[in-house]
Amino acid sequence: MAFFWRRGKEDKFSTSVLGLDKSMEELKAQEEAVEKEIGVRFTKAIEKTRNSINNRLDTIFEGRKQIDEQLLDELEEMLISTDIGVTTTMQVLEAIRKGVSRQEISDIAALKAVMRKELLDILHASERKGVADETAVDMSIKPYVLMVVGVNGVGKTTTIGKLSQRIKNEGNGVLICAADTFRAAASDQLEIWAERAGVPIVQQKQGTDPAAVLFDALQAAKSRNSDVLIVDTAGRLHNKANLMAELEKMKRIAGREVQDAPHETLLVIDAVTGQNGLEQARQFTKVANVTGIVLTKLDGTAKGGIAVAIAKELNLPIRYVGIGEQVDDLMVFDPETYVDGLFS
Repeated sequence: MAFFWRRGKEDKFSTSVLGLDKSMEELKAQEEAVEKEIGVRFTKAIEKTRNSINNRLDTIFEGRKQIDEQLLDELEEMLISTDIGVTTTMQVLEAIRKGVSRQEISDIAALKAVMRKELLDILHASERKGVADETAVDMSIKPYVLMVVGVNGVGKTTTIGKLSQRIKNEGNGVLICAADTFRAAASDQLEIWAERAGVPIVQQKQGTDPAAVLFDALQAAKSRNSDVLIVDTAGRLHNKANLMAELEKMKRIAGREVQDAPHETLLVIDAVTGQNGLEQARQFTKVANVTGIVLTKLDGTAKGGIAVAIAKELNLPIRYVGIGEQVDDLMVFDPETYVDGLFS
């Protein structure tokens, strides 16, 4: 699992996070231990979805000696029930039918292997567009501007707080820009998270032009030599024309002040909302140049298949997942760990 947020900062990371003067072997061992712990926590977080899939598969196969159309119909119903999406379900079933016709699938283990391969193919294909890794941007470009969008209530503010903490802990200088000046409580909530993470924040009074707040934050980030600037944005969708104009203006200012900024635009989606969340995502991708997805509350649903549906439908990489309420419960999404967790 990819764990560390860094852009070629191994030396800085080694001294500021894991301790001074440690050998590469010690650092590697410690990193592997952390990643193992993360993997265990992630697997536990998708337990509801895993149990739903495996229990249903066991029931479907119980007493059957062959894979027939009736079994495939039940399998189709099971896959759709996990919010994996109709398009993905049809792709998986087509692969299974081919495997059965070639006599390559005769038991539940072989069936799971085909399902695993198809889901991984979808998730990896989604990484070809958008931004799948922050190291794609030249690390000499500072600050790395990361814009966060999403409707109110999906966990956008919490995500920014957790992401700030994570990036700071890994040796980077972080600054938060509170550019959601439309909602009164947004700036206050973000200030609380900034204080909790020990990260500075640039904010202005409600009603201020968000682009003006962003401009001030960009100047502050450059003067402080900040590595990363995380920008909160308005979450309203009731007037898409205004929202698009606002986001476009912010993007122009960011690009004028910092080369190629914003370098990422992350869309936050609540996993619990399932297909409704996917519809929100479709709407946002029409008005914002989204480069990746943050999926929150993955631990709170038995329909965790929504991760695959999002990747398939939007053709965008899932960058992070939220798996709890603690400040360190935001993780880099890893397709292999996710799919293995569904079937283990």
